[in-house]
Amino acid sequence: MIQPSPHPRQAPRVGITAVGSSLPETVLTSEQLQQRLAAENDLRLPPGMVTRMTGIMRRRIAADDEYASTLAVRAARQALAAARLTPADVDLLLFASASRDMVEPATAHIVQAELGSRAHALDVTNACNSFLNGIDLARSLILAGRARRALVVTGETPTRSMRRRVGSLAEARAAFAGFTFGDAGAAVVLEEVDTGGIVDVDTETFSEHWTVGGIPGGGSRHPRGDEHTYFQGDGHALRRVFEEVGADILDRVRTRTGFGWDDYAKVLVHQVTFPYLERFVEVTGVPKEKLEVTVTEFGNLASATIGLQLARIAPSLRRGDRVLMVGLGGGISLMTMVWEKS
Repeated sequence: MIQPSPHPRQAPRVGITAVGSSLPETVLTSEQLQQRLAAENDLRLPPGMVTRMTGIMRRRIAADDEYASTLAVRAARQALAAARLTPADVDLLLFASASRDMVEPATAHIVQAELGSRAHALDVTNACNSFLNGIDLARSLILAGRARRALVVTGETPTRSMRRRVGSLAEARAAFAGFTFGDAGAAVVLEEVDTGGIVDVDTETFSEHWTVGGIPGGGSRHPRGDEHTYFQGDGHALRRVFEEVGADILDRVRTRTGFGWDDYAKVLVHQVTFPYLERFVEVTGVPKEKLEVTVTEFGNLASATIGLQLARIAPSLRRGDRVLMVGLGGGISLMTMVWEKS
């Protein structure tokens, strides 16, 4: 008869063990952006209109020689340094972003070539949920024994899809959501941990709303043509969709984990505009002091939003602190992740 082990091995846990971020140096205020729009399009815009409608004061803009991979590499090096690792210590590299350097090859290879690692490298793309999806995929591959240590990076340059010249009021309305964008990079290291780690993940998709907003160019539908390289979308329609699908996903997290708002050190949520964030607080009831507000200073950073927030709060977190991450992405997709610092 086989006797059970007196010390059965616990189910493995995977956690975030280091975080990094990067921001371009160039700052563009909303007032400067509005002045440029007025000058280039001969538009008469009410003073402070962009700031008033978005709550965004300024954002960072990547230089001409800075790419999505550039921001990702800088963040990756910061995360590896924080973990006291070298690129050779990583056996899985995921570039998880809505932006990319080019259609082919995967931007992960460009990042890897710059870092000098030999990890299995691939891209993960799902609009503003790309980074959270990448973390979840890396966690799954580690749990499956396919990887030992993963580096998940994002480099977002959505300002390059911002339409600067508009020929009509209708074009201006369709382009306005793009005026919220800012550029940034983020990175995390994931590996097995003894305690804590990522303890809960949930996802929900409403793909019937995929036409609400996006960048149509670069694929088989619109492979060429500048007209399709700009972000197009209806910000009000996008907000209505997110309110329509509701906060059921947060209720499910609460039911599964038993965690209330007081059990989290921070709640990190994707931020499009400040009014959207205020509406999120109103709908969900999350205490404002639990949030890490980045949208006013950096704009809508696409999938780098939560990564930058995570990097900003990481130094203040203590072992056992829990963080709830809430992702909202075009498509439409929702995602939650509960992480406990090891």
